[in-house]
Amino acid sequence: MKLKLLVFLFLPCQFVFSQDIFLMKGKVVSDSRNLEGIHVVNYSKHEGVTTERGGYFSVNVSINDTLLFSAIHLKGYMHVVTEEDKTRENFFVPMESNTNLLDEVTVTKYKYVTTENLGIIPRGMKSYTPAERRLKQAVGENRYGLSSSVSFDGILNAISGRTAMLKKEVEVEKKERLIDDIKFQYDNEYMMNKLHLEEDYVDGFVYFLLDEQEFLIPFKEKNKTMCEFVLSKLATKFLELQNENANEK
Repeated sequence: MKLKLLVFLFLPCQFVFSQDIFLMKGKVVSDSRNLEGIHVVNYSKHEGVTTERGGYFSVNVSINDTLLFSAIHLKGYMHVVTEEDKTRENFFVPMESNTNLLDEVTVTKYKYVTTENLGIIPRGMKSYTPAERRLKQAVGENRYGLSSSVSFDGILNAISGRTAMLKKEVEVEKKERLIDDIKFQYDNEYMMNKLHLEEDYVDGFVYFLLDEQEFLIPFKEKNKTMCEFVLSKLATKFLELQNENANEK
């Protein structure tokens, strides 16, 4: 009975606001094989998403919103949302490869050359990862223009358990990104030469660090001196645990 009441409360709101904001689904088409991670920026709403494998995307839009599709290896494409777009099952975005040739290219291991720093997306704009976008759609946040993050879709997904599953996906994705960050800052050569870890132990040590706040706090604060001090201590602790496990076997 309570669920039926909630349905009647939310359906009128959905009907009113969904006329202004709708979900545009589409696909980037190009001769480039790399179609994942292309930025889809809604400049009018200061929101953005990235394409999934195959170039597929979905983004909340309104009529007359300006969308910009951009990637380092592709020429930018701009589109102004029209009334016709509301009736499209899929919006196909043609993007040409960026084939400018340079006389000489120097590759530098510099992580912070990002799409934001290069001006591809506006600085400070919220950009969602695939897992975050699926969670956002599941809870219905802003999908119908409501000021509240609650929606009818969100209620159904919460009851079915899908929201909880998607939250776990987001947490897994965060851990994967953190692992990549740690490996970028401290590669195998550092782990082996500075911390005296065998190559087979390097990945295990990185996962071990995910539960060590003593390291994670200075790492997130970019305190390099403290990180290196703590890493040395934790490497010793990790090796001792490995030896204990080996002796037990």
